[in-house]
Amino acid sequence: MRLIFFGTPDYVLPVLDILNKYHEVVAVVTQPPKPVGREKIIEYSSVDKWAFKKKIDRFFDFTDLPEADLGICAAFGMIIPKEILNHFKFGILNIHPSILPKYRGASPIQSAISNLDTETGVTIIKMDEKMDHGPIVSSFKCDILPTDTFETLRIRLFEQASEFLINLIPNYSKNKINLKPQDHDKATFCKIVSKQDGFVNLEKDNPQVIEAKLRAYFPWPGVWTLLRQDSSGQAKRLKILKCHLENNELVLDEVQLEGKNPVSWKQFKSAYPESRF
Repeated sequence: MRLIFFGTPDYVLPVLDILNKYHEVVAVVTQPPKPVGREKIIEYSSVDKWAFKKKIDRFFDFTDLPEADLGICAAFGMIIPKEILNHFKFGILNIHPSILPKYRGASPIQSAISNLDTETGVTIIKMDEKMDHGPIVSSFKCDILPTDTFETLRIRLFEQASEFLINLIPNYSKNKINLKPQDHDKATFCKIVSKQDGFVNLEKDNPQVIEAKLRAYFPWPGVWTLLRQDSSGQAKRLKILKCHLENNELVLDEVQLEGKNPVSWKQFKSAYPESRF
C-alpha cells in the first residue's frame, strides 16, 4: 500500500520504520527547517532527515502531494485541511497518545502523569476536520509506571503504537473494522504546556502532585518555585531537579537557584539556611 506520513519529531521514527518495512512510504510531510540557537544554524526535523536518508520525497506543505492510498499522522504539529484528508482513498489515520475522548489536544501525556493517572494508552482515529475528533478505529491501554517521565512514557507509547498500527492496517483497508464515533460529551481537553505550568507551591501543593509534575514536565518546562523576597526585594526562582516521596511526604534531592549551578538540597540549605517559600 502506498502511504504518506505526516510527522515531525524523533519519537515517531519507530512508526515510520515499520510502515516503510511493510508498505511503500512514497512521501513525508513535515515541519520546515528552522534556524536554531544563537548562530541560527538551520535544523531539519527528524522525519525530514529520515526521509532524506531513504531518498523519499519530503514536503513542507500540502502542495502537489503524490497519489497514495492512506495517510498516517503522528505528532505532525499542523492542521491538515479537508481537501488533503480527502486526498486518500482510506483517509488519514492519526496516532493520539491517550484514550480518546479523554485528553484531546497538545499535552495528553503530560496531563495523564501530572493528574496522577495510573494508565493511559493510544487511540487510532480516522481524522476529520476537528482536533482529535474523528471516529475511533482502535485503541490500546498502557500502564503509567511510578517512575515514568514524559519522555519514557512517550517513547514506550509510540513504540507500541508502531506494532499496533501495522497489524491494524490490513483489516482497516479491507473495511473489516467498524469505526466507533467518540462520545463528544465526555471529551476533555489539554493545552499547550507553558513555562508557568511548572510552578509549584511547596507549602500548599499536594506532595504527590509536585512529584508527578516533575516527571510530567521533564525535560521541559521543569518544575520550579519562588523563594520569598530577599533583602533586595527580588523573588528568586528555584528549580526542583530531583525529588522523591517518603511516607507521602516530598523530599527534595537536587535544586538549582537561578543563575547558579545545580546542588544537592543539603548543600542549598547549608548555603541559604533562612530561605523560605
